[in-house]
Amino acid sequence: MAGTAKHDYHILPPDIWPFIMSISALTFTSGMVMYMHADYFGSAWHIVLGLGVAGLIASFFGWFSKIVNEAQTGYHTPVVQLHLRYGMILFIASEVMFFVGWFWSWFDFSLFPSVLAESVGGVWPPESIEEVIDAFDLPLLNTLILLCSGTTVTWAHHSLIHGDRDGLKKGLWLTILLGLLFSCIQAYEYLEAPFAFGTNTYGSAFYMATGFHGFHVIVGTIFLIVCLRRTYVGHFTPRQHFGFEAAAWYWHFVDVVWLFLFIVVYVWGGWGAPTH
Repeated sequence: MAGTAKHDYHILPPDIWPFIMSISALTFTSGMVMYMHADYFGSAWHIVLGLGVAGLIASFFGWFSKIVNEAQTGYHTPVVQLHLRYGMILFIASEVMFFVGWFWSWFDFSLFPSVLAESVGGVWPPESIEEVIDAFDLPLLNTLILLCSGTTVTWAHHSLIHGDRDGLKKGLWLTILLGLLFSCIQAYEYLEAPFAFGTNTYGSAFYMATGFHGFHVIVGTIFLIVCLRRTYVGHFTPRQHFGFEAAAWYWHFVDVVWLFLFIVVYVWGGWGAPTH
């Protein structure tokens, strides 16, 4: 078994894409640092950041295309799929801790406003925040949209397991459309928000937490679009569909994070303050 091409523990051949992705990630982060210090680096950050983004996009496309080809060739044995699941679980766990940091900062600012008396006036929301976003307006609508999208992606998953290709396609289409609708409403909410980013701890923590969640929604939507494309070319089967399963896990993670954001940031964080 160990000498065959498709033994349980598939050994990957040497590949240049991990190296390219590492260099691209370094270039991207360097470009972001240069952007934050544009007064020193001038306009050079455009080139560095652009090269980093282009390299990351190329790396994702090239690397994940090879993973898809491995799955279709038969290299993703049950053992390999199990390890891929472990990897996805650890990735989502790292994302959970990423958002824990933002929730931690929000609780730190809101529970101890007296420590920041000079910048927030000893109250939360800060005195400089005249109005907050009404939690039961657009945020509630977005909550319902994401909850519905969790239902549709589950419908698609169950359809795939039971061999219903038509239900799989419809569920994916609805989930993608709901994800796009969520992103559009979030963008409109930012445009109409009564406070800006960076003016105080409230605005900074609000935009960083909700903004990173919005970024994850966009990534998850792209993830699902790739799954939809693979569905139309017949890649997934009831017994082998880890790519779709990983996308569904990721989407449910995005749903759960938004529920915490809605309760903590929108409802509790702005409780008692005038609404916009």
